[in-house]
Amino acid sequence: QVQLVESGGGLVQAGGSLRLSCAASGRTFSRYAMGWFRQAPGKEREFVASRWSGGNTYYADSVKGRFTISRDNAKNTVNLQMNSLKPEDTAVYYCAASTISYTALPSEFDYWGQGTQVTVSS
Repeated sequence: QVQLVESGGGLVQAGGSLRLSCAASGRTFSRYAMGWFRQAPGKEREFVASRWSGGNTYYADSVKGRFTISRDNAKNTVNLQMNSLKPEDTAVYYCAASTISYTALPSEFDYWGQGTQVTVSS
């Protein structure tokens, strides 16, 4: 079992930055691929970024070059640094864990946090 708790959301102006953090419980954190997803009102949950247990990272095209995912296995944390934020980045952001590497499908992530709101004003 893995429990995930996100923090760091908030309100920011377009062009600004936010850093989201996800704290995970469990002694096997390093074995999981960790991902960030987001869901805007009226839209489906979409993939943002992931960092696999082997260290590879993968980003959605919409955030590539602006967002950076990192993880600290010693601290059981995964972070999402978001720069050059745009109004269309407004959503609830979720941290998730998967036993499957190389996936961006929400259905293949087994554990989810409660989400943190990110609002970008124009």
